[in-house]
Amino acid sequence: EHANSLPAMMRTSLTWDQGSEMAQHAALTLATTMPVYFAHPRSPWERGSNENTNGLIREYLPKGTIITSHQPYLDAIANELNDRPRAALGFYTPREMFDKLLNDNVVSTP
Repeated sequence: EHANSLPAMMRTSLTWDQGSEMAQHAALTLATTMPVYFAHPRSPWERGSNENTNGLIREYLPKGTIITSHQPYLDAIANELNDRPRAALGFYTPREMFDKLLNDNVVSTP
């Protein structure tokens, strides 16, 4: 449901790793009409920003942490990470860049 709430220009594709947690990729594609692609096994450089974000998430949730029923905490982590400046974004935050992409698309759309 979150993916469908994104503007169409931000739902062109999704790239995942080869983890078993991604087994439901076909259901996601059917629900969103967004194709899912998989990075090659043991090739983290194909998903560099994702690997970096995984490292940031590990600051809050060590590997092996069970997170089944802690949505408010997960939302708080997402908010903190979305407001954390990133070198790869010119030290803008992901939230700022997301807003910029939305605004630039609105301005450039006839």
